[in-house]
Amino acid sequence: MTEAYLKLQAFMTDRRRRVDDSMLRLLPDGASAAPRLAEAMTYAALGGGKRIRPILVYAACELAGGSPEQADVPAAAIELLHTYSLVHDDLPAMDDDDLRRGRATCHRAYDEATAILAGDTLHTLAFEVLASAGAFAASQRVALIRTLCSAAGAEGMAAGQMQDMMAEGQLLTLAALEEMHYLKTGRLITASLQLGLIASGREDVSLASALNEYGDAIGLAFQVQDDILDVTGSAEVLGKSSGADKKMGKSTFPGLIGVDASRQRARQLCDQACAAIADRAPADSILPALARYIVERQH
Repeated sequence: MTEAYLKLQAFMTDRRRRVDDSMLRLLPDGASAAPRLAEAMTYAALGGGKRIRPILVYAACELAGGSPEQADVPAAAIELLHTYSLVHDDLPAMDDDDLRRGRATCHRAYDEATAILAGDTLHTLAFEVLASAGAFAASQRVALIRTLCSAAGAEGMAAGQMQDMMAEGQLLTLAALEEMHYLKTGRLITASLQLGLIASGREDVSLASALNEYGDAIGLAFQVQDDILDVTGSAEVLGKSSGADKKMGKSTFPGLIGVDASRQRARQLCDQACAAIADRAPADSILPALARYIVERQH
């Protein structure tokens, strides 16, 4: 194992612990007005996962000279929002999945109505956290909230999810597929980096531009690798159903250009991401290593 890989693994392990601790403090507990709702929210949010988005928040914040403590709140917020999207994605009205992160999906562990409410409340909690937790100036809070709203809404993740559903049973062009995944996956990944920079308190237009370019590249690379794993992986390794895209008639990168070309595209995007931040981050730092992890991961 290379030194960069070991450094990345140590970073990811520590920051996963940090964000899980933060979410545990922020989530409602059994003494809340609706204990079953609180339990379902905690089940969904703390049920494992790669925590790529909060890790990106920490990495960007620290690259900009900030501390892990400054990144704790936006890291928790974006993971809470991401978790809401997974809970709703898994519902019968959307992807109808029974398995997530190696466990029963929220609506299977509880019921559909509880899962809908858990997702709704995780969504609102993400913005409540940005509005009130941590030690941020009012201008930072506005910027944090605006960034997450923009990435998650009608011109971001939700739009990509709608495009994804509308495209079932259709053969998309490669350009249309990339646009859909830029909205559905990429916008939230790039927003993670933007949140980290805002949390650091540093205003650096050049760094912001480099992080945006890096985020857009790894966001698409992440989805290309997901599509590859849906074809080549097993449910035991992935922690979720494999072959789901084909069953639902969805266009995928392997379906359009083949597995080998998809792997090549992922590597190109990784190289593009690393080049975007080459002047701002050392080659052995977290962000280049994380880009490589995204295209080499097996789940």
